[in-house]
Amino acid sequence: MSALLFLGTLLVLIAVGMPIAFALLFAGVALMLQLDQFDAQIVVQNAIGGADNFVLMAVPFFILAGEFMNAGGLSRRIVELAGAFVGHLRGGLGYVAIFAAVLLASLSGSAVADTAALAAILVPMMRQAGYDPARSCGLMAAGGIIAPVIPPSIGFLLFGVVANLSITRLFLAGIVPGVMMGGSLVLAWWWVSRKSSMQLAPRQSMAERLRLMGKGFWALMLPVIIIGGLKFGIFTPTEAAVVAAAYALFVGAVVYRELKPATIYHCLLVTARTTAVVLLLAALAMVASYMITIADIPGQVGGWLQLLGDSPLVLMAAMMVVIFLAGMVLDFIPIVLIFTPVFLPIVQQAGIDPVYFGVIFIINCSLGMITPPVGVVLNVVSSVGKVSMAQAVRGVLPFLLAEGAVLLLLVLFPQLVTVPAAWWR
Repeated sequence: MSALLFLGTLLVLIAVGMPIAFALLFAGVALMLQLDQFDAQIVVQNAIGGADNFVLMAVPFFILAGEFMNAGGLSRRIVELAGAFVGHLRGGLGYVAIFAAVLLASLSGSAVADTAALAAILVPMMRQAGYDPARSCGLMAAGGIIAPVIPPSIGFLLFGVVANLSITRLFLAGIVPGVMMGGSLVLAWWWVSRKSSMQLAPRQSMAERLRLMGKGFWALMLPVIIIGGLKFGIFTPTEAAVVAAAYALFVGAVVYRELKPATIYHCLLVTARTTAVVLLLAALAMVASYMITIADIPGQVGGWLQLLGDSPLVLMAAMMVVIFLAGMVLDFIPIVLIFTPVFLPIVQQAGIDPVYFGVIFIINCSLGMITPPVGVVLNVVSSVGKVSMAQAVRGVLPFLLAEGAVLLLLVLFPQLVTVPAAWWR
């Protein structure tokens, strides 16, 4: 009964247009009233506790690092470097987009920022070279959602905070699945572009490749610094976010000299606005999370899921279907904040590695960003790439299927996540 009350209240409030943060708050209050435990002090204490978390300090700094990288020329140099090595192949600009997306994912952690940067740079070039605009925009969107999977990842940060898990372990466990997503896009792009009549770019000389590698050296060093620092315990994920922002500011302003005072101010303003939304969601979701625990909603949901059988594989598959369907109507961050406290106790009781669950959970949430009707990344790419939403949906379909196949493989073969994650420790 409590689970139905919470879900029903949440969905009704979202349907009438209430912001998701406040819908979560009132769904939690509804549970309090049902259990006759309403106390305004508990609401306020949990809301403050939800935002007052040291790990969450990493969120604004990773967002700021992404803004500095896009405005400071790091993203553009990554694209140029990828073009020098694979741009001459048939459909070469598509491969450039994929490799650039993987590299940018290791710099930013924001799917929206990466997609906007890639689409702004590459879609006009692809349109001029005779590429299908819808297919090009679909590829940009599918490449952009790798960002929440490869560290640094804002999604892993939020999941780790809610689930009380090691952020570093989550970061390192996401590397191989993120690369697999990129590999699936390479195969899908090869399939859709193998017979297309696109202009072929000239092959770059080795001297030109080395020159562009030299220009992109400073940008390429950031993922090395972040992942190396986490691996060897030099800094925590929160400190890594500060390092990333400071490094991107230094490179953009001093080395590349493209970050001007007015641009820096704009980056700070965008970061403040985005951070306010994320932290308000995190704060008010903690009220819902507290009441979810008090009302034993995980136990109720677990009882429903047990009707499907006692197999961990079946349990994981069922949860992934629920999350995928939720991703079609909810944004990335609300899904993480709503479903993590519900599913994590069930996962732990079933003996499933919570870090493994976190990785495929975040991948599934990322897929929701390119599935209609909400599809926030699809909206971004259709706006930047100047195509209709219907065209973007058509263009992204083969790449959504490819990344969905990766998710299915990870559900069927958990070792694809757990073995590399153990090696990284």
